[in-house]
This record gives sequence, C-alpha cells and structure tokens, in this order.
Amino acid sequence: MTNTTRLSRYLAKTPAEQHNSAAIAYIAALDHLEASHPHVAASIVKELVDQRSHLKLIASENYSSLAVQLSMGNLLTDKYAEGYAGHRFYAGCENVDTIEETAQKELNAIFGSEHAYVQPHSGADANLVAFWSILVHRIQNKEVEKLGKKSIDELTPEEYEIIRQLMLNQKILGMSLNSGGHLTHGYRHNISSKMMQAFHYDVDPTTELIDYQVLAKQTKDVKPTILLAGYSAHPRRLNFAKMREIADSVGAILMVDMAHFAGLVAGKVFQGEFNPIPYADFVTSTTHKTLRGPRGGFVLCKQEFAEVVNKGCPLVLGGPLPHVLASKAIAFKEANTPAFCQYSQKIVDNARTIGECLKAKGIRLVSGGTENHMVILDLKRFGLTGRHAENALREASLTVNRNAIPFDPNGPWYTSGIRIGTPALTTLGMGTPEMQEIADIIEEVLSHTSPTLIAKTGQPSKANCTTDPVILKRSRQRVENLLSRYPLYPEIDLG
Repeated sequence: MTNTTRLSRYLAKTPAEQHNSAAIAYIAALDHLEASHPHVAASIVKELVDQRSHLKLIASENYSSLAVQLSMGNLLTDKYAEGYAGHRFYAGCENVDTIEETAQKELNAIFGSEHAYVQPHSGADANLVAFWSILVHRIQNKEVEKLGKKSIDELTPEEYEIIRQLMLNQKILGMSLNSGGHLTHGYRHNISSKMMQAFHYDVDPTTELIDYQVLAKQTKDVKPTILLAGYSAHPRRLNFAKMREIADSVGAILMVDMAHFAGLVAGKVFQGEFNPIPYADFVTSTTHKTLRGPRGGFVLCKQEFAEVVNKGCPLVLGGPLPHVLASKAIAFKEANTPAFCQYSQKIVDNARTIGECLKAKGIRLVSGGTENHMVILDLKRFGLTGRHAENALREASLTVNRNAIPFDPNGPWYTSGIRIGTPALTTLGMGTPEMQEIADIIEEVLSHTSPTLIAKTGQPSKANCTTDPVILKRSRQRVENLLSRYPLYPEIDLG
C-alpha cells in the first residue's frame, strides 16, 4: 500500500493506541472504491463533507452508527432468502435465519410486542404488508372458510374474483396529508387509495389538534375496516387508548404508523396511552428517523396475525435484504439500552427548546408547540413560501424541508411552512444552548430573505429568493462554529 491512500495517511498520523477499527474499515472501503469506481467514491466523500458542513434539521433523518453502516457492506447482500426464518424457499439460509431471528427478538424486547416482522425495505413497504395482511385475514380467509375451502388455491376463478372485489372495496380512514398524515395513508396519488376506499380525518382548524369526539363520529359514519393513526408532520402525541376505543366502536382494525416517533416509543418517552403497542392490532415503522438505524421498515402485530404477516413475501415483498437485516439487528440492540432512553428524551427536550425560542421571536408554530421531535413553522410572518425558506436556509448551511401547514393555501409543493427536527442534532450531542443559537440563526436568515421578482410579470416568485449576503456569511460562520464543536463521525479522518 502506498502513502497516497487515505488509510495509509490515517495510520501514519494517528497514534497506534488511538486507531479506530470502524474508521479503518470505513476508510479502507473508500480506498477500494476510489481505485475502481472513483466517481462513486467521490460522491460518498462529498456527502460526508456536506453533512459535516450543514446542520441537519430534517425530522425524518438521523446519523446511524458506523457499526450499522458497516454491517450492510458484506456478502449477505448476495443471498436470496424468500420466506421467513425456518421456512425458506431457498437452501443455505441458516445464517440469514439466525440474523433475522435476532432482529425479531431485539424488536420484541424493545417494544414488548407479540410478533415482529423485520423484512420490509421501507415504511411504505411495511404499510403495504400490514394493509394486505389485514385484508387477507379479515376478508379473504373468512370468505374462503365460508365456502368450505382450505385455501384460495381451491377456489374457482369466479369465486376468487368475488373475494378479490370484496378486498378492494374495504375502507380506510387515516389522517389527511393536509393535516400532517403520510402519502401512504390514503393519498389519492398513492397505491393505498387505489386498493381501498380512502377517507380522511383532519385536525381541528383552530387548535390544529385531533378532536377525538369529531373523529369518533366520523368513524361511525364511515365504518372503516382500518382506522389508521400516525403522521408525517404533526408535532403532538396521539392518544392510542382513545383511538382503540373509537376503532372498537365500529369493529375496525387499529393500525398505527409510528415511523416518525418509533425511537420515542423505544426510548420510553411515549408511555401509557401514548404508546401504541398495547392498543394497536398492527404497528408499522421505518428503522431510521428517531430509531437511528438503517433505511428500512418493520411490522409489529398481535399474535393472531403472525401467520399472514410472515407471508409478506410473496404477498407484497420480494426477497428480504439479509445485509440490511443484519444492520437492523445491530440498530435494535443499540436502541434497547438506557443510553438510548436518555437520548430519546433529549430529542424531545431539544425540540421543545427550539420551538419555544422560535415562538418567543414571534414565529407561529403549528398547534402552538411540540410534544415530539419536530416543530412546524408557519412562514406567514416572513411573507415566504416553504420553498423560499428551504432554499435560503440551505444557502445559510442549515438543511430543512418545506412542509405544508394544515389547510395550506400554497399546497403541498410550495407550502407555507417548514418542518424542523432534532434527532440528528441530538445524536451529535447538542443541547439547550445550541438549540437557542440555531433558533436565532433561523429567525435572522428568514427575516432577511425576500422573494425574487419574476422579470416578465413583476410578480414574486414562489421558489426563488434573495437573502442579505452579510446575514448569509454570518450564519454560515455560526453554523461552522457549532459543527466544529460537535463534529460528525470524528473518528473518520479522510486526510
């Protein structure tokens, strides 16, 4: 190995007693890629540089451990393992079985769930597995039983078509995208609304909270097969005891999508009526976000649904990704610790701090505050769209995403708000003083940003904007100072 490699430079300037095995593995992998696929290696290095130079305030992102990352880069990616542990359609899956069972046991230990299915590749996949498992269990299997058949394989084409039509006519009631729900909760352009009749509930226009009495009445009117709780952009906790009561009033399945707040449940921050596990029939989630694992998903369910959920492949999924299952197992182990509980509480504390600081500066927050890991800012005071704010803050070295506010006049593309999350900042170790300074930076940048006028019409652009260059320079310097005190993956020295 020559002295021109990143690894040789790292080893030469780092005392032997300070060598970090994860850093060595990471840097060696980059050296290998750089030699054979320099464009890919360059993009990976550039992404690390970008993330080290911008404050990550996206509520759905985090920083996974190097162990989580490294466990995905190995020969497990070459394995086919359709089926589930102990019941594969391929030989030679004993080691994959061990990994999958480990991930399942860790997940059940964290959440106290009855059954865990860890194969979904994403939160959207997890929701599809849950939807179709409910339809198969609730509709198909019961109809097959009525016909005196053992399985759908014994049905005539005519019988099967009748049952298929029954499944496609079921109703789902979920939070609207307009109020903070997710695309997969019945949005018209998503498959969820094409496989079922989708109905939606909204937050109260005044409080921007869920009115459970209104929801109860709507549920009785709709009589859904699935009552879906969960959100993508709602800064409050949900009361799952009340949701369970509402679902039971019409005999609905209660499904909870906890993708955003799974880490807050795992970290014992959301307890009692705010913990969905004891109340829901199905709970789905991603494995990243507040849970701080790899990109992926999972399904938790009551034991009565275990058999149909285990058949997520071939029901919805293709083969699992064994290398990602390994990474999930590691992330779940990391989350089942007292340290993770402390981390989860700090996420919420940081969100509350940054929200209170922004509110004190005269910025309206959706619902007036937060109880979880995110705050949603109404940009009306600044005369900006979400795209303006997103662009201006990115230029100032803060990464946020534009987000619709309830009943948004600018729609879901331009939006009237931005969503700010604290999971990644908390992973870096930041706390109250840093949240106060970040709130100050955000307010200063937005206060000195204005829409660019369109030359042809003289009207303000909904996307392009201009920020005072003096403010931008000062903001970038402040961000740089913050990140110098809380570096990302400091053990990785790329030389």
